[in-house]
Amino acid sequence: MKSLKRILIAGTGPAALMAGTFLLEAGHEVTFYEQKKAAGRKFLVAGHGGFNLSNSIDQVAFLEMYDREEIREMVKAFDMDALVLLLRKIGIPTYTGSSGKIFPEPHIKPIDVLNAWLGYLKQLGATFRFGSRMVDFDTTTVQILSDGKIDTIDYDKLVLALGGASWSKTGATGAWAELFHEKGIETIPFAASNAGFEIHLPETVLAFHGQPVKHVVCRLGEKERYGEIVLTGYGFEGAPVFYLNGAFRNGHKNLNIDAKPGFDLQKVIAILSQAKNPTEGLKQLKLAKPIIAYVKHRLTKEEFMDINFLGNFIKNIPFKIEALRPVEEAISTVGGLSFEEVNNDLSLKKFPNIYCCGEMLDWDAPTGGYLLQACFASGAWVGKSIK
Repeated sequence: MKSLKRILIAGTGPAALMAGTFLLEAGHEVTFYEQKKAAGRKFLVAGHGGFNLSNSIDQVAFLEMYDREEIREMVKAFDMDALVLLLRKIGIPTYTGSSGKIFPEPHIKPIDVLNAWLGYLKQLGATFRFGSRMVDFDTTTVQILSDGKIDTIDYDKLVLALGGASWSKTGATGAWAELFHEKGIETIPFAASNAGFEIHLPETVLAFHGQPVKHVVCRLGEKERYGEIVLTGYGFEGAPVFYLNGAFRNGHKNLNIDAKPGFDLQKVIAILSQAKNPTEGLKQLKLAKPIIAYVKHRLTKEEFMDINFLGNFIKNIPFKIEALRPVEEAISTVGGLSFEEVNNDLSLKKFPNIYCCGEMLDWDAPTGGYLLQACFASGAWVGKSIK
């Protein structure tokens, strides 16, 4: 007969809630401690502009989105299909969009998803303590700061889902890394991921601030991604940019954009040649206005009038990336708890009754449902590991 445990969970993000789901379904006593006044603050931020929970691409391509084999194993163990089934169980039907992204059905808001999940956990007996921050732990107790006083609470197992270091107003400050450092647990400095590229652009281009540039291929180093980018006051953002963040962190700074990936070079040159002048040719190619402005800014008159040169430039427009946007603005972060510090079940080697999951671990993935799926999966991994 298995021994039921008293389990404390620090955090109420997707990894924390998923770990709690499996633990409560197994019959354990579970209490959540959340430093904010409400649950899932950053989880709800993910719902801005569409609550993309996962992705329906084939598993091989899905797993290639992650930079750590450990995360790939977790996502294989709790994949998109498992997530959709769980959401259906708690009353959240989903649908797959034309891009393959998985969303709650259109009438369901992010807060509805969170409330349905919290309601399910409460039905299973979960207790929630808000305004309660974990400030210290040892092998058998955890210290919780609440209402200006610290309580020392016993646990059988402790689950930490403390988040990364972006969007600090949601509670993801990364401050826990200092506590880990004091306890001799290795952490890796946080860095921005899924952040915009800072690129110096002329005023003639910045005049189109906020406009999307659709149907382009962005290349950086050995990586490339098709999609839509958005011109900002500092440079570019959008799914292709976020996907290429890792290449920038690896030292690549020269971004190249194919502004007409649907046409080969010969077809681009043919259209330019048939136009009465190069400007008319750019319009016939239906290039975005910011791209046309940048082409005219970068090329000399002689280069612009040279149809072969202009065609090659359109297929390979160079930009110099100065930096990623700051960590605070990033959708997610890399860095955090080193995988060298955890066992296969995500328990800490130095504190084997303490488990860590979610964005506090050092892994990376692009937007498109991959970030949340890994958080769900790592939480499920911990929830199923505790016996």
